[in-house]
Amino acid sequence: MSQLLELLVLTFIGSVAGLVGGAAFLLKERWAEKLCRYAVPFAAGVLISTSLLHLLPESVGKIGNDAFLFVLVALLSSFFFEQYLARLHHHEHYHENRLASSAPLVIFGDTVHNFIDGVAIASAFLVEPRFGLVVALASFLHETPHEIGDFGILISAGWSRAKTFIVNFLSALATFPGALMVFYLMRDAEEKIGLLLAVSAGMFLYLGASDFLPEAGKRKQFLPLVFGAAIMYLLTLVIPEH
Repeated sequence: MSQLLELLVLTFIGSVAGLVGGAAFLLKERWAEKLCRYAVPFAAGVLISTSLLHLLPESVGKIGNDAFLFVLVALLSSFFFEQYLARLHHHEHYHENRLASSAPLVIFGDTVHNFIDGVAIASAFLVEPRFGLVVALASFLHETPHEIGDFGILISAGWSRAKTFIVNFLSALATFPGALMVFYLMRDAEEKIGLLLAVSAGMFLYLGASDFLPEAGKRKQFLPLVFGAAIMYLLTLVIPEH
């Protein structure tokens, strides 16, 4: 299998496959609620661990301690973007029956996020294909509960089920331009790859700690949180050092 085809498969896993959460919502809302109950804390463990155990160490290996500065900038920028521009990933919106005016912001924020997921997947893939798989799985696992929230917002805003699915599908495709941009323009640029890994680490850390972790407060949700973190730790054992 060619490198490009491998990357496209991983990008599909990290983007379009994540629509499974929204599909569950469309099929039966009760299924989606049960899925989200355990998927959210699991995703928190996955995102935080992927950031600290995979993305950040690889970035430090390529650009040194400057990686920490880029992580900080990415984390703060994510907060600013979410709070003041697009409200990128707040799952409580699912419970608030947001007005129709919020729908374009939801789609905009999701599209930007999907593009950056593509950048993260390709950056990791160029370091090591198995590393790319780890990041693609992390993207899939946090997109699943996120799509449940998005679908809930859009349906509550009066969108039809068909329109909701199509728009979210098109938004998920934004992952591919992000991945292809990195694959074709930055594959031989070690420092740029290190910078992109640091930015991805900052975003994953923010999303995991800010949007997912606060919803994992119940005792029954602690186990999925730890399980998600443990899986990402075990994967460090099969990713070769560089």
